[in-house]
Amino acid sequence: MTTRKSYTLTEATKKVEYYCAYQERCHKEVAAKLREMRMIPEAIDQIIVHLIKENYLNEERFAHSFVRGKFNIKKWGKKRIELELKRRDISPFLIRTALKEIDNRAYQETLDTLIHKKLATLKESNIQKKKKKLADYLLYRGWESHLVYDKLNNLVK
Repeated sequence: MTTRKSYTLTEATKKVEYYCAYQERCHKEVAAKLREMRMIPEAIDQIIVHLIKENYLNEERFAHSFVRGKFNIKKWGKKRIELELKRRDISPFLIRTALKEIDNRAYQETLDTLIHKKLATLKESNIQKKKKKLADYLLYRGWESHLVYDKLNNLVK
């Protein structure tokens, strides 16, 4: 039988300070980490308040960082990013604000690039099946359906 380490308030605070300094976190992730460390609800609240006061935890900063990362690195569309932020209990206002960080021209260029890259890998000869595979791929990544279908109708013939 393995016994899990128990933490004092100070030890837990230091551990989650490092956890937050390493990478931007949302409140939900930090609370889950503290529950995993078997901290009581009062201690969790106290530590989260400390992290906010000391600027280790900032949901607005997290939302902006999340949007930049998922768009620039993973090439996700706005719908997928919005869904993932909602799952992390980020407020609708912060989600809207953070999504404004994506430049419209860069958004369109990224969609075009994704379409051309994926088209190059599709070996399907049936045009309708090819369009469906491409649309499914882009919709899964969170691109808006009207943008996807507009592009596909103009591109794949």
